[in-house]
Amino acid sequence: SHMQMTTPMLMLTIALMIKLAIAPFHLWLPDVIQGLDLMTCLILLTWQKLAPMALMIQIGPELNPMLLTTFGTMSIILGGWGGLNQPQIRKIMAYSSTAHLGWMAVVLIYSPQLTILNLLLYLMMTTAMFLMLLNLSSTSVNKMATSWAKNYSLTMTMMIILMSLGGLP
Repeated sequence: SHMQMTTPMLMLTIALMIKLAIAPFHLWLPDVIQGLDLMTCLILLTWQKLAPMALMIQIGPELNPMLLTTFGTMSIILGGWGGLNQPQIRKIMAYSSTAHLGWMAVVLIYSPQLTILNLLLYLMMTTAMFLMLLNLSSTSVNKMATSWAKNYSLTMTMMIILMSLGGLP
């Protein structure tokens, strides 16, 4: 039964959750992301998610649904709370990643195809956000607020994407 996991499968699941920064294994991500330049952050928050998510989707039927639901829900909550009141865009993006991967972990149980769609949307929004941050040289919410004068439409688009990454549709 998939409700009981073998030790190797449990170890693989935990390793993938650490790599994906799914709670409670997410604590490393915000500080690591904060210390990196924007392009490296983009790679870590997008490209680095592809292989572990592909493996999670492939072994999905063998995973314990209770484990995925529990850790996924924890990720959604802790990712959402962690991103609140953060002045640094990179940390907001790290917590957003944790929350989005939590949703993907929960959805994986019911619909792997929807998980793939969710991953693709997350990758597109995150890539767009970081490319705009690079274009405007913004790394904090305060800097982002002052970039209206530089490029109004780009800043407005960036705000919409940030709200979408924060959970608004």
